[in-house]
Amino acid sequence: MDDGLRTRWQNAGERTPMTTLSGLGRQIAEVASLLNRLGLPFALIGGLALASYQVIRATQDVDLLVPAEKADEIEAGLLQLGYRCLHRSENAGNYVRASERIDLLYASRPIARRLLVQARALQTSLGDLRVVSAEGLIGFKLQGWVNDAERTQDLEDIKALLRANRAHLDLDEVRQYFALFDMEGLLDEFLRALP
Repeated sequence: MDDGLRTRWQNAGERTPMTTLSGLGRQIAEVASLLNRLGLPFALIGGLALASYQVIRATQDVDLLVPAEKADEIEAGLLQLGYRCLHRSENAGNYVRASERIDLLYASRPIARRLLVQARALQTSLGDLRVVSAEGLIGFKLQGWVNDAERTQDLEDIKALLRANRAHLDLDEVRQYFALFDMEGLLDEFLRALP
């Protein structure tokens, strides 16, 4: 993650410093501005969202949850900004402009739509941003790993989220996500390993 983005996002409503001088910061601000102009809800997921839950790690792309039915509108806006589409399916889209990358997850299923609606607002120097719940982030990380077992960083992110947020997590909700993939034993293993 850019040094300018290392500040942890704390409580909703708290103005958090995030430099507009960093490339990643400018990219987030530009894409957020586009989505806000289009009147579309969106929420941070992926590496950037981790920071709002006390987990800091390097990331070079922007991952967003967006409404599936607005995928065409979003793609048109990104193309106008100079991005090109690397891949698009009914579930996700990947866009790149020079060294900047945006990965979109399309909220079409009830759980993803609920997480998008319930995403919490954060006031940052880049404007208002929204982030999915820690429980939802764990669910998305688990889904990413189940879809591609080589994505071991997702498992490390889950462990870090559990470690940093155990006292505040709705573990019943987290368990439901693991049950969707028949992975409740893995959650139990992670929880037993916590200090």
